[in-house]
Amino acid sequence: MQRISSKAWGQSPDGPATLYTLTNSKGNSLSLSDYGGIITSIKIDGVEMVIGYDQLEDYLAPNPYYGALIGRYGNRIAGGKFSIGEEDYTLAANNGPNSLHGGVKGFDKYVWKAAPSSGDNRASVTLSHVSPDGDEGFPGRLDVSCKYEWTDDDELRLTYTATTDKTTIVNLTNHTYFNISGGGNVRSQLLQLDADQYTPVDETLIPLGTLAPVAGTPFDFTKAKPIGQDIAADHPQIALASGYDHNWAINGYNGKLREFATLRDPASGRQLSCYTTEPGVQVFTANFKPGLFSGRDHTPLPVQGAICLETQHFPDSPNQEAFTTPLLKPGGTYRTTTVYRFE
Repeated sequence: MQRISSKAWGQSPDGPATLYTLTNSKGNSLSLSDYGGIITSIKIDGVEMVIGYDQLEDYLAPNPYYGALIGRYGNRIAGGKFSIGEEDYTLAANNGPNSLHGGVKGFDKYVWKAAPSSGDNRASVTLSHVSPDGDEGFPGRLDVSCKYEWTDDDELRLTYTATTDKTTIVNLTNHTYFNISGGGNVRSQLLQLDADQYTPVDETLIPLGTLAPVAGTPFDFTKAKPIGQDIAADHPQIALASGYDHNWAINGYNGKLREFATLRDPASGRQLSCYTTEPGVQVFTANFKPGLFSGRDHTPLPVQGAICLETQHFPDSPNQEAFTTPLLKPGGTYRTTTVYRFE
């Protein structure tokens, strides 16, 4: 039987926060907070799988969206501007000239309403939130929820839904930083991506509007290879991000759940298998300067000390005719699922 425990987790700028821990029959656990939908911990056989903190105060200090629920629009929108029909909208430019991850106060900075539930082989916490019309510049009231399920198969299933009263754009994701070796950097971990193309970017990491083949480039993970094998290659796209911070176009997009990535740690034999209904994934290898951010126990995060696998519609989709835009209209429902399974 799955178990759910909860505890008061301190005072956030948006109100009191609660931390929930879901423990499966194997004793493996997922911890998340109603503040920002943050995944703070995933423990497999007692080993920590994600970068994060134990205390709420650390998340209130500057950090790179550790474990957070991202919205209304994950990733970047060029110039903080987009249009729907004849209407133009302006967002906060919080990442150079661009809007990133929903703006100054995105979904990661709210306390969500939480509804825990447990069953025979899984437990869940469903978080819900109402974003008013005009929130951070986005049109329409958005009623949004994210269900976090933790199963006896060590599977984290994230199901996002949203409805609106006015045509808007939505692109929800999760920003967990994985390190399945439990420490150090991720360069020796083996990554395989079911993606034959990626979206090259400009100097502000906005896609150029084209899909480029990965074949013959450092972006080819169609066969498993160490993350670090080409991470410092002499390639203009690698230089722009000091590593990987790019969107891959996942093969076979049709809105149905399919496997898109496997991450394997040769030393432990541990593997993370990833599935999504989304068309793309932002692979970010935490290319931060040494000591810029800390991890648990305030130890400095190593360069490339984690990997993010953020499932998504492509960055800047509202401004890119070649990309599918996650446009949500009244009467419709935005629904997307991503699964991370530890094996």
